Amino acid sequence: MLMSDCADPKLDQRMFIFIYYWLIVIGCLLVCSCAGPEEKDLKNSNKSFLTEITFEVNLHFVQDPAVDGKYYMPESIGSGGAFLDYDNDGDLDIYLLNGAYHDTSKRDNPPLTNHLYRQEADGKFTDVTGSSGLGDQGYGMGVAIGDIDNDGFVDVYISNDGPDSLYRNNGDGTFENITVLAGIYNPDWGISVTFLDYNLDNFLDIYVTNYVDYDTAVICTDRVGSQDYCGPQGFPGYPDRLFRNNGDLTFTDVTVATGIADSPSAGLGVISADFNNDSYPDIYVSNDRKYNQLWLNQKDGTFADHALMLGTAINGMGMAEASMGIALGDADNDLDMDLFLGHFRGETNTLYRNSGEIGFEDFTTQAGLGVVSLPYTSFGTGFFDYDHDGDLDLAVVNGRVIRGPLLTNEESVTYWDYYAEPNLFFDNDGTGKFTDISQDALEFTGQIENSRALVFGDIHNDGDIDLLVTNEGGQARLYRNDKQKTGNWLMVRAIDAGLKRDIYGAKVTVHSDKGSFVRLVNAGYSFCSSNDPRVHFGLGNSSVIEKVSIEWPGGAREEYRGIEPNTFVVLSKGEGQQARSGHNIQ
Repeated sequence: MLMSDCADPKLDQRMFIFIYYWLIVIGCLLVCSCAGPEEKDLKNSNKSFLTEITFEVNLHFVQDPAVDGKYYMPESIGSGGAFLDYDNDGDLDIYLLNGAYHDTSKRDNPPLTNHLYRQEADGKFTDVTGSSGLGDQGYGMGVAIGDIDNDGFVDVYISNDGPDSLYRNNGDGTFENITVLAGIYNPDWGISVTFLDYNLDNFLDIYVTNYVDYDTAVICTDRVGSQDYCGPQGFPGYPDRLFRNNGDLTFTDVTVATGIADSPSAGLGVISADFNNDSYPDIYVSNDRKYNQLWLNQKDGTFADHALMLGTAINGMGMAEASMGIALGDADNDLDMDLFLGHFRGETNTLYRNSGEIGFEDFTTQAGLGVVSLPYTSFGTGFFDYDHDGDLDLAVVNGRVIRGPLLTNEESVTYWDYYAEPNLFFDNDGTGKFTDISQDALEFTGQIENSRALVFGDIHNDGDIDLLVTNEGGQARLYRNDKQKTGNWLMVRAIDAGLKRDIYGAKVTVHSDKGSFVRLVNAGYSFCSSNDPRVHFGLGNSSVIEKVSIEWPGGAREEYRGIEPNTFVVLSKGEGQQARSGHNIQ
């Protein structure tokens, strides 16, 4: 079968967007492709508050998608990475996913594996894959980190193109593959994954987004007739999967029982949060060229999709977009959570502003995030306060899934250069309006590659957030945040000491002398990524923390006092002062 890119059944739906914006898109592409050597020669540029330290810390990982000239579709999508403290030594380690050979003639080659890097006391990394047992050989896509058995050691779930894998942390630096014993079976093309406790039984469940039933016999072409990677059009979507933790290291597939199976789609990104303030975890899924889904927890073991009703299924023009990475945070400092989604080139990325009980509204244009994103295909993304001024800024990594204009000035052009795009960085003015400051972060934004995962965490425990980027067919890169800060900060780890783990879904609010700031304990966001579960606050010019309040999943609220700025604190459920529960929105 032959499928042209022009045969996209959604193309007519999106055509007027292309017509409306085509001059802007072409102009932006010309600017990027004609950028001078000063912008692209990063070795000679010191203009960056994000400093690449990849090789300085001995992080040597090049993702291999096993390209064989047949344009096998999974080559263009993965793969992910994670920050995790697998050995409980107090610093973040790194886990990176790899491809696998789909060409049977290469199966005798040394297998491609995922890699685990342990951070040493000097801040450098050691590849401990071999001794750890985490060298999974599946075609890696996404990764989730969470403690499935409440033993105080984080475990690892890997989504693959093909059967997924679940690894239990043995607590001695090694992992055991318990996929079969645990009853995990997802033979479909899994993408992003997240842990959540959807039924509030104190054990972490697993949600996996599944993509499409890709037929390798289909040959796709670009607009000039050359073979290229297929898009999702023409392939049936898979239902996502939800695995309920039984509390005994086994899981039950409750996809059908919960209603998730009723709506197969083309899932790429996922995040869990309490979107309707009823104290139960909900699930938001970004789908490729299909309506996004907002699965509201019905508190009886089932979910119902309310995305269209609450304004998060489509953009403000009524269009379903090619949604990938997801960021969640209080972008406008009004103490509720807003959503940001990365999209395909020719579509703007989308900011959904939380408007309370009525749902969300598309605030992309007003926020200044529209036009600048049109030329790019955006994957990993997240909100974080890079300068500690008290508001959440935004980072986005980009990379194409079909060929486009060459944006690099490399003398020797490689395979992935025709898919490579620059990354973006935006500064928030405190009201939810953003300014593109990519030129101030050139080591991050000017490294033109085919980027996928963007991972957030404080890699050096110095009180700010650093970035890890994975690149399709390229070197993973680690960036240290060297921005001169304008304010104070606080880092909170919210745990249940009895469960020995971080409580995903807990909402943490800092009340200071200059205002309040809210963040969510949530490792599972961005794209195919798992992030530092510690909650980071930039406090601006706040010098006094009056209290920190935590709303735990299930609705219990506690307050903690006597906390100083510029510190790391661990706050445990049951050790604070009880507070009245907030109003629930039904």
